[in-house]
Amino acid sequence: MLRLWRLRSGALVLVILLSACASNVPGISQRIAALPAADVILLGEQHDAPEHQALQRAAVMELAQHGQLAALALEMADQGMSTKGLPQAASETEVQQALAWNSTGWDWAHYGPVVMAAVRRGVPVLGANLPRSAMRSAMADTTLDQRLTASALEQQRDAIRSGHCDMLPQSQIAPMARIQIARDAAMASTVVAAVEPGKTVLLIAGGAHVLRELGVPVHLPASLRSHVVLAVAGESERVARGGFDTVWRTAALAPKDYCAGLKLKLQP
Repeated sequence: MLRLWRLRSGALVLVILLSACASNVPGISQRIAALPAADVILLGEQHDAPEHQALQRAAVMELAQHGQLAALALEMADQGMSTKGLPQAASETEVQQALAWNSTGWDWAHYGPVVMAAVRRGVPVLGANLPRSAMRSAMADTTLDQRLTASALEQQRDAIRSGHCDMLPQSQIAPMARIQIARDAAMASTVVAAVEPGKTVLLIAGGAHVLRELGVPVHLPASLRSHVVLAVAGESERVARGGFDTVWRTAALAPKDYCAGLKLKLQP
């Protein structure tokens, strides 16, 4: 059975950051029930890990069947987009249109199952990410640097540098880090706005966005107690670096040279 975490105010908030693609996942009820009482729980995914996708969809179904899921918020759709108003029988095309889904950036085959699991159960799906139209201004907004501590800001810049395989010009590191900060702030504000007393808000995003000192938790109100869960495929250096409270391990993925693919994209 799913354990209910009810605050003195009567509110219940659970934020899970992951991806999607199966129905019954053994142990999902136990994994959710084992989490401590919290106002906000953030669960980060690796975008190309199929088991994380399975966990996500199963978590949506588990929460929805207990009537606890107030909303599903997504990194994969822009803030302001929503399925509110769509019927439970809405087609996948209608759902994608409502979310202005970008299939080039996010494969619907991977994320569609979890989105539709929410829609079919009458749960609104909300875009949470910073809109692309706001990214240029974010790059130039130096006040975003002040959202993080000096140490965390340097870690964010290092993550941008290493995440782009040391291929970005130095002049682009700080502006790109500001986009990440702005994206985390947008996701946090979306989640907070969706809180509904007695129910759960579920947020799906990449693991880097949930780290306690760098990501969404930085921008959540201090009044919300948070618990960070990181889904990890196999062994990961990220686990050693910390920034989370609980790890959900899944099977390792086949080795992949991410830098080789990025190099092809960045070539003139």
